[in-house]
Amino acid sequence: MLKQTFYLAIILSFAVSLAQTNTEIYLMNLDFYETEFNVSNFRNISNNEGYDSQPSFIDNNYLLYSRTHQGQTDIAKYHILEDTFYWVNHSTSGGEYSPQGIPKSKNVSAVRLDTTGLQRLYNYNLKTMEPSLLIDDLQVAYYAFYDANTIVSSVLSGNNLDLVISNLSEKRNDTLVLNVGRAIQKVPNTPETMSYTSVNEEGNFDLFQLEMKSLESFFVAELPIGVQDIIWLDESKLLIGSRDKLFLLDLFGNGDWKQVADFSEYKIKDITRLAISPDGTKLAIVAESTSENSK
Repeated sequence: MLKQTFYLAIILSFAVSLAQTNTEIYLMNLDFYETEFNVSNFRNISNNEGYDSQPSFIDNNYLLYSRTHQGQTDIAKYHILEDTFYWVNHSTSGGEYSPQGIPKSKNVSAVRLDTTGLQRLYNYNLKTMEPSLLIDDLQVAYYAFYDANTIVSSVLSGNNLDLVISNLSEKRNDTLVLNVGRAIQKVPNTPETMSYTSVNEEGNFDLFQLEMKSLESFFVAELPIGVQDIIWLDESKLLIGSRDKLFLLDLFGNGDWKQVADFSEYKIKDITRLAISPDGTKLAIVAESTSENSK
C-alpha cells in the first residue's frame, strides 16, 4: 500500500506543482572545472508571488521558465544581460508548463493544461505566440528533445508515469519503461545518450542512461532520498539540490555525494529543479523563499 501511495504521489506531482506557492528562480554564475565548483552573483530573477519554476536555457543569454501571471501560469522568456522578461504565449484559462527551446527552431515548446483537464505538448510560435500541437494524443507531463524530430517524455498513464519515445514525423509513440520520474535530459558530450529516472523497490529514484540507437537502459546511480531532479555538469558529474544546498556526484569518484554549495545565507529552502547554460557558466535553480521581504 505504501509503495502504491508513493507511485500515485509521483504521478500527481505535475498537478501538485500547479498549486505550489512562493517558488522562485535563482540565477548565479558558475565556475566549474574538474574538482573546482564555485558560484557567485546569486540573485532572484523571478521575484514574483506564486509558482515560478521549470527553468530551461535556450542559449547562453536567454532562459525560459513557467511564471505565475494573473492567477495562472504562462511562459516567460528572460534576458539575462538586460534582466528583463516577456511573455511567450497568449494567456488562456489554462496554464503552460515545462517550457523548452525546440532544436533547429526559434520556437518554444511547453505542456499546456487546460481547465477541461486536457493536457498536451505544444509548439509556440515566438512571432505570433500561437500554439500548435506537437504530439496529438499523449498526456505529456515532462519531456526532453533528443533531436528536432524525437522527444523522450514522461507520460501520464493510469496511476503511473511511463517513459515514451515519440517520432514526430511518423507520429509514432513507443512506450519504453513504466513507473518513471520527471527528470529527462540529454547527457553532455555523448550525443547518442539520454537519461531518465525510475522508481526503485525502496521508493527512491534510480538514474538510468538510455542509448537512443539500441534503446537499451543502463543503471547510473541511486538519488538520495527525497530527490528527483538532477542535471549533468558533464558526461560523468551529476548535480542535485537538497534543502538549501547543492551536492555533486562524480561517477569516477568514490560514489559519495559531495556538498559543493550552501545557500543558507540567502534564506531559501527546498531546492528542486536545476538548469545549466550551454557554455556551463550559469546555473539556475528553483527554491522556496523563507524571507518575508523577498517579493
